[in-house]
Amino acid sequence: MTDERGAELLRGGGGSHRATFLELFLDVVFVFAFTRVSQRLITDVATGGERLPLELAQTLFLLLALWMVWSLTAWATSHYDPEQPPIQAVMVGSMCGSLVMAVSVPDAYGPHGLSFAAGYVSIQLGRSIYLTVALRRHSQRHLSSRIVVWSAVSAVPWLVGGLVGEDLRLLCWGLALAMDYLGLVIGWPVPRLGRATATAWTVTGEHLAERYQQFTIIALGEMIFVAGVGFSGSDFTLLRWIGLLDAFATTVLLWRIYFHRAGSVLVEAVAEARQPARLGRSATWTHLTMIAGIVTAAVGYEVAIAEPGGHADAVRVAAIVGGPALFVVGRARFEYEVFGRVSRSRVIGLLLLVLGVPLLSRLPLLGIAAGVTAVLTGMAVADALRARGRPPERPASPM
Repeated sequence: MTDERGAELLRGGGGSHRATFLELFLDVVFVFAFTRVSQRLITDVATGGERLPLELAQTLFLLLALWMVWSLTAWATSHYDPEQPPIQAVMVGSMCGSLVMAVSVPDAYGPHGLSFAAGYVSIQLGRSIYLTVALRRHSQRHLSSRIVVWSAVSAVPWLVGGLVGEDLRLLCWGLALAMDYLGLVIGWPVPRLGRATATAWTVTGEHLAERYQQFTIIALGEMIFVAGVGFSGSDFTLLRWIGLLDAFATTVLLWRIYFHRAGSVLVEAVAEARQPARLGRSATWTHLTMIAGIVTAAVGYEVAIAEPGGHADAVRVAAIVGGPALFVVGRARFEYEVFGRVSRSRVIGLLLLVLGVPLLSRLPLLGIAAGVTAVLTGMAVADALRARGRPPERPASPM
């Protein structure tokens, strides 16, 4: 028997599909969280050393944990009605837990490990328990109850990891993240209930697509923030001014490349898909790739601003070139998800970035950054020339 009070929490056919102000408020917390992740990466790149691979893995795990929190919250507000007080309570709780995670990021593998893990577990487990209770006898409670089981199991290595030493913490949190992402991929199967299929997520496609667009803007804004903070704390030399303007130009180009065609029609693509949840789930991994690329690019350009004439070692080249290259990889997959094809400019641009590393490595850091900006500019110009005089392309997702 379906509980009518539980049914009120689900999104209906009417009402606005736009993101609410409370959701945008949550995004403000993630702007702060991203700056903390970027600062960790900047420190990793600056210090280098034999432990650099482990330190990069540590920062990656923190980014993956933050992305899991944001993406599942976005899916929840696309599945449930964010205007309902119980769902707003979920949002506020997620916001509080995200803030705890964000302030713990710098020393998450030091004295603040338990607070980071507790913030994560409280969101993942608390949200699912709360929704399971709030939905009462409604059939949709089985979706959140599956997540309760998986979150409860993964909470053990999360919390244990917060209590042990740095290297063991990395292993524990790696195991916990593997469990959480595996559950997301296979639908959190549990005995008797089975797994949740993509169709179980009766998401509002327009809302979910808009949330992805907004989060991309957040990441791009964080790139400007990191570059601006790095510049303002240094001497205002001519080379640093050029580096700042180059970082700004790259941010604008990444915005242009993202929203050209595919990014601008994502809402329509998800709305018209036969299985919006399937396309939305695929877009989750695509946007994770692009976000990771943007965060890495922010670190690379901050390093180029700090030391425009600095030596181009492998780590710095990887940050300056690898970030945009990773973004292009995600953007190519994104184009396939929306249109079922990949433009030649994406492939050519990616090849230029990768194959040009030996040549770019001979330049100072600012020269490498300028070379990357030139490749992105060529990609954006190719997009504009291909679209000139043609009607807007309609989405044709193979999903």
